[in-house]
Amino acid sequence: MSLSFEFGGKIVWQPSLDYLEKAHLTQFMRQHDIRDFEELMRRSTEDVAWFTEAVLKYLDIRFYEPYSQVVDLSDGIQWPRWCVGGKLNIVHNCLDKYIGTPAESQPAFIWEGEEGRTRALSYGELYRQVNQTANALRSLGLVKGDAVGIFMPMIPEIVVALLAIAKIGAVILPLFSGYGVGAVVTRLVDADVKALFTADGINRRGKVVNMKAVADEAAGQVTTLEHIIVVKRADLDVEMKLGRDHWWQDLISGQDSAALTEITAAEDPLMVIYTSGTTGRPKGALHTHCGFPVKAAQDMAFGTDVHPGQIIYWMTDMGWMMGPWLVFGALILGSAFLIYDGAPDYPASNRLWDLIERHKITTLGISPTLVRALIPLGEEFFRQHDLSSLRFFASTGEPWNPDPWMWLFEKVGQGKRPIINYSGGTEISGGIVMGNPILPLKACAFSAPTPGIAADVFDKNGNSVINQVGELVIKSPWIGMTRGFWKDSERYLETYWSQWKDIWVHGDFAAKDSDGLWYILGRSDDTIKVAGKRLGPAEVESVLVEHPQVIEAAAIGVPDEIKGSAVVVFCVLAEGAEASDDLRAELRRMLVKAMGKALAPKEILFIDDLPKTRNAKVMRRMIRSAYLGLELGDTSSLVNPHIVQEIQALHRG
Repeated sequence: MSLSFEFGGKIVWQPSLDYLEKAHLTQFMRQHDIRDFEELMRRSTEDVAWFTEAVLKYLDIRFYEPYSQVVDLSDGIQWPRWCVGGKLNIVHNCLDKYIGTPAESQPAFIWEGEEGRTRALSYGELYRQVNQTANALRSLGLVKGDAVGIFMPMIPEIVVALLAIAKIGAVILPLFSGYGVGAVVTRLVDADVKALFTADGINRRGKVVNMKAVADEAAGQVTTLEHIIVVKRADLDVEMKLGRDHWWQDLISGQDSAALTEITAAEDPLMVIYTSGTTGRPKGALHTHCGFPVKAAQDMAFGTDVHPGQIIYWMTDMGWMMGPWLVFGALILGSAFLIYDGAPDYPASNRLWDLIERHKITTLGISPTLVRALIPLGEEFFRQHDLSSLRFFASTGEPWNPDPWMWLFEKVGQGKRPIINYSGGTEISGGIVMGNPILPLKACAFSAPTPGIAADVFDKNGNSVINQVGELVIKSPWIGMTRGFWKDSERYLETYWSQWKDIWVHGDFAAKDSDGLWYILGRSDDTIKVAGKRLGPAEVESVLVEHPQVIEAAAIGVPDEIKGSAVVVFCVLAEGAEASDDLRAELRRMLVKAMGKALAPKEILFIDDLPKTRNAKVMRRMIRSAYLGLELGDTSSLVNPHIVQEIQALHRG
């Protein structure tokens, strides 16, 4: 394999006695007489049923009716059924079970807006608001199994909406708040959404963006959508369609604060989260009441070690996996979380550090992209704040580079706070590999696979390798695995299970070193990650070819100093069409409208053809190598190798 990787880095952090003794992992292992982490990994992956049941008990997951079997693999490793016969609703485990206990008065979450407003809700207050919203949804005729979308800023109502949908047994469909019309429509149509939560507008860097206008345009293309519930966030004068649109305050505030929690089967659908792949429409990863939330809480406990009385803040949007992960994980653990609606460096570059100091955040989930953006600002912005509440940094979404990792660890963390590196995905419900508070760390590394995940690194022949880059794979089922793709089981099997028999192939290049530490080195397929946001090239390309002057397109990811990766697109024009800056600007506007500004391309280039194999497969990896001036490898499979030279000339130009 042409990827190179340097092994043998030094250990930079060792857990102190304080970290070791307080750790959930330590408590869990003592409960089960497990000597060390190595034994835990062996038992958790060789006896999946034992480990899963032990985690359910440790997290105090309560069932209305008990399950008869932890896992049933009679349909194959690809289609396990968990907690067979069990009845529960995950909202009972997030809220209901705390009512009448001391936890009822404890904070569930804190919100802060870019404009400086703050709000905190206790477990009791959140419980009652969720009940009111559940009653409102039922009053609109929504029932168990209906899909309800969430297209909102990170405001308190987004947490309430998420839990209320689950409470009535409906299916949550979270959407990134920065999506354009096309991306919203694709997902709403695929899921047959009946209702949508949105807001009038969203505040970013002191400016207001009209979200309702995007929702309205999308709604006109979704025949199943019957209701839109609108939160007044930005005080915009927006159009409200009679019979379809409802103001949050008018619909919900007068509802009863008591509501029945729908009893659902353990494997009933809870949520569909869309994640981009290399081909076709986005993939709807299907998750259940006993799946995603359990894995989220397990990873939050065993990795970031969050306890009651502590506050975790992960910089995310509810449309990305880490938004629901944050809500479900923290509430199941009885702790608190922070959500912030705004830019992390507005109105000043110390905003993030100010949030930590004022709210006494104990775990900060941050991206390598943001750290790279903070470094040039210097150290004064974090040094003027008291960050003593922080116990952990955490990070997910994209690989680190050593320099920004060490800057965060040594400068901000004073060499004392571990960075819990975390990598997995939407389809995993959390992590495949993750740091933790009881194992040593190297820069950019992961301490180990997460307990219960039988991870490995395979070479091209399916052999397990050490000190060598290969495919990240999983060899046993786990409770958080997606229950397939929404209405597309064949695509699910093709995506993850088609390379080796009964082996999940995740699509990441990975490595493990001789000291047992793990590394993620980027995607092994064509998926692009822009600041941690996963983007499928097909979704970009399908927008471009809608233009009458574009007959083919290819999108690739290229290194970007701040975002990690940026999108570059190559367009083949129709006969008679003229390559021009005006056309380039027009195509860019189309992409921004469809995908959102956050996913806008860095560059749009025009070429005569796309490099293809004899069976017409577009070779995006070869396009990327040619554009970046990298080694091309074997080009003999191409029917048009001269196009590669054209792309190389663009790079030199």
